[in-house]
Amino acid sequence: MKSERLKVKDVVGTVAFFLALTAASASAYEVVDVANGGSITGTVTLTGSVPLPKGFNLVTFPDPEYCGRISNGSGWRLLYDFVVDRNGGLKDAVVMLEGVEAGKAFDVSVPLVEARDCRFLPFMTVVRHGHAIEVVNMDPVMHDIQAYETSSHLGARVLFNSPLPMNFLHKRGDLHATHNHEPSKSLLGPIYLSKGRRIFFMQCGFHAYMESWALAIDNPYYALTDSLGRFTITGVPPGAYKLIAWHPQVGVMEERPVIVGPNGTLTENFSLAAPTGRRTAHQVMDNPRFGPGTLGRPVDIVPLVERQQ
Repeated sequence: MKSERLKVKDVVGTVAFFLALTAASASAYEVVDVANGGSITGTVTLTGSVPLPKGFNLVTFPDPEYCGRISNGSGWRLLYDFVVDRNGGLKDAVVMLEGVEAGKAFDVSVPLVEARDCRFLPFMTVVRHGHAIEVVNMDPVMHDIQAYETSSHLGARVLFNSPLPMNFLHKRGDLHATHNHEPSKSLLGPIYLSKGRRIFFMQCGFHAYMESWALAIDNPYYALTDSLGRFTITGVPPGAYKLIAWHPQVGVMEERPVIVGPNGTLTENFSLAAPTGRRTAHQVMDNPRFGPGTLGRPVDIVPLVERQQ
């Protein structure tokens, strides 16, 4: 299996290299040595009430017992698309610079997303136009990868749709089994974003609570905020740029002009407004019509991995 995995990685590397060459020919960004580079640090916070997680009744989707390994103990799967600490620090926001035409090399190649316990990990990442994204399945159930590009004003467009076969190395039928095994064969999806769209979204067609988001970048000067909402971007060539902060569930990109001096450290803090009102059709409710008994067979949905609150 390890040798097979290496072969898959070789294929991934070959395809990624080809796509990288294609992208490089269309991109104006140039890799150079950066002298007297500066840095930008700061935080991204969420203002307002933190929205409730989206709730999905597991009996309305396939594989309720297995996917219920992560649930609230009452048959509901929760999607926490906002992760905020006690001081308002927002996790998984993207902060990036626009206008950098030459600088350090990219440290991102082909992003890897795992389907594990019926959720995509990581929830947030970055992609590059003309490159690819790799998806592997760790679960003993089948997933369906639906990938879109989207924007707030142009709407969504399908990039690819492909099944992700179940991982037969997982002990299927054993709900207590852990992921002490190799991944399944990789699914490699190319990403060609049209003009005006730079948001990449991936969802499972079988399990709607499985989401993964990404933002397309054209230079390596970006950061994802940590659990406290902090970010740092280093090695920035001195100059004037536009600094952008974005989170997929806020929608609007906050931007501001910045000037980075030689060997300087710039501090910039962003505040993103939490959405208000009802933002989704999915919410937890006590309704016997959607209870486990509706399937006409015994259903044991036990949160063995994580009991969600």
